[in-house]
Amino acid sequence: MVSIEADGGSRGNPGPAGYGAVVRDPETGEVLAERSESLGTATNNVAEYQGLIAGLTAAAELGAAEVDVRMDSKLVVEQMCGRWQIKHPGLRPLAAQAAALVGRFSAVRFSWIPREQNRHADALANAAMDAAAGRPPATAAPARPAAAGTEQPAGTPATGSDPATAPASWEPRPTFTATRLILVRHGETPYTEQKRYSGRGDVPLSERGRAQARATAARVAELAPSVAAVLSSPLSRCTATAASIAGALGDVPVRTEDDLIECDFGQWEGRTFAEVRQQWPGEMDAWLASPRIAPPGGESFTHVAERAHRVISGLLTAYPGETVVVVSHVSPIKLVLRDALAAGDGFLHRLFLDAAGISVLDMWPDGGVAVRTVNDTAHLSAL
Repeated sequence: MVSIEADGGSRGNPGPAGYGAVVRDPETGEVLAERSESLGTATNNVAEYQGLIAGLTAAAELGAAEVDVRMDSKLVVEQMCGRWQIKHPGLRPLAAQAAALVGRFSAVRFSWIPREQNRHADALANAAMDAAAGRPPATAAPARPAAAGTEQPAGTPATGSDPATAPASWEPRPTFTATRLILVRHGETPYTEQKRYSGRGDVPLSERGRAQARATAARVAELAPSVAAVLSSPLSRCTATAASIAGALGDVPVRTEDDLIECDFGQWEGRTFAEVRQQWPGEMDAWLASPRIAPPGGESFTHVAERAHRVISGLLTAYPGETVVVVSHVSPIKLVLRDALAAGDGFLHRLFLDAAGISVLDMWPDGGVAVRTVNDTAHLSAL
């Protein structure tokens, strides 16, 4: 376990810039490593991210397994925790680089601290800025005209200047390769055909469902000849579909993931919508109105979304820039697509997902998402 204190700044924003980073033993306070560098002309936020990257790199070189990152940049801390979006493309490559480094540790915690608690890194950053400006070290703190929490993007010149004349060094760098997720709903079961709620019950594929699984496997192999992993809900209708896909890909191992299981529909399991509407009209209205409401004895969509998010977050860390096939059920896939499309909760009851339908989305380490396909069923037309 080590702690990282990192900072960066520029005199002018953009202007002569630099960063500083300190790696410490959190118990003794001993300095294990220092990093600082002048960056030429850049913005505060670019310098802050470079300080973070330098600190994480130094911690990795020391062989640390767990890291406590402490910064006085609210923006960097919130963006790395995933609570704030990274709106400007000039910062995304830096955030992606930092995210890739984070993935090398077993645990990383980010904390915001006041600047007075970050004096060592701040002093290193100031010295680097002075060097960038070609003058003796200054005693004043670096100028930061941007308000706290305001993103001053790389590639954006000072107010009133023309972006078209900005130096080439301010232009965004190429983004990292996305992780591609191929989301597959399992093939048809007897409950699917009868339009019954099918949650935790282990209802197997029907004969038609097995044919759908084979057709889906061939389609996935066309879409992604190289796949890093196939993940599946533990229920047999998913594992059988996943096994067909894995076989078409050259026997890629199938890994079951409990968090990919279908929503628990409780007392509604095995019943049709009409039957539920007749017996539980009030509960049905409440369930349709809010994802926080669970069927009697069952599970809310909010809880399903939490576990689906855990799976997706783990995949982005484990398979950066690769393709992963995820075989699951209607509810988890709908919730992943809802969040990917930044849609409202009404989306859940308006999107239809066919048995063996395929959806494809790309996800970048900085939070960028591109939904490529939703519920592709062209491969089932001949069945």
